[in-house]
Amino acid sequence: MEFFAWCMIAAGFGMAIGSFGTGLGQGIAIKSAVEGVARNPGASGKILTTMMIGLAMIESLAIYVFVVAMIILFANPFTDNVLQLLAK
Repeated sequence: MEFFAWCMIAAGFGMAIGSFGTGLGQGIAIKSAVEGVARNPGASGKILTTMMIGLAMIESLAIYVFVVAMIILFANPFTDNVLQLLAK
């Protein structure tokens, strides 16, 4: 299989794993926040603020995975070396 096909597969798997982890983490955070508000409605403001900060931290994981996938697809530093090896 060619180098670029492996790069596309790696980027795809990376995005899939990163998205899965992010979605799972955000779902657990929201579930816990909703349970907390249901038990103590008076603390809903603090719980909402803490949840939003946590969701932003979790979302940064997906952004990092996206950036790494884009680097693998479009700015791979090993592209020239692999092309030279393939030409031999």
